[in-house]
Amino acid sequence: MKPAPHRPAQYPDADPMNTELLSYYEAIEQASCDMLTAAKAGDWDAVVKLEGACVLLISQLKHAARQRPLDQESARTKARIMQRILVNDAEIRHLAEPWLQDLDEMMAGRRKTIH
Repeated sequence: MKPAPHRPAQYPDADPMNTELLSYYEAIEQASCDMLTAAKAGDWDAVVKLEGACVLLISQLKHAARQRPLDQESARTKARIMQRILVNDAEIRHLAEPWLQDLDEMMAGRRKTIH
């Protein structure tokens, strides 16, 4: 998965390297939004696939981030994006708890009893 395309209009004064790094954060945020949508729909296979895409994007981001740190304005933009990602992650985890409990019981060989 490639990072989101550069959006120079969104960051008109940003250094091209900062714009590239922010595009990774935006791509990760979009993947987290897609994961949340899939989790709300109960499509856990899609959640797992999207999580794999996030892992790849994060790896690419780490590599790109070694080149140069973000300037102050870009760091503030990154912080806002990260806050949205964390909110999505918390909601996904909340939605996943019952699914994970069911999975744990299946792996332990217990069947869910319906009353």
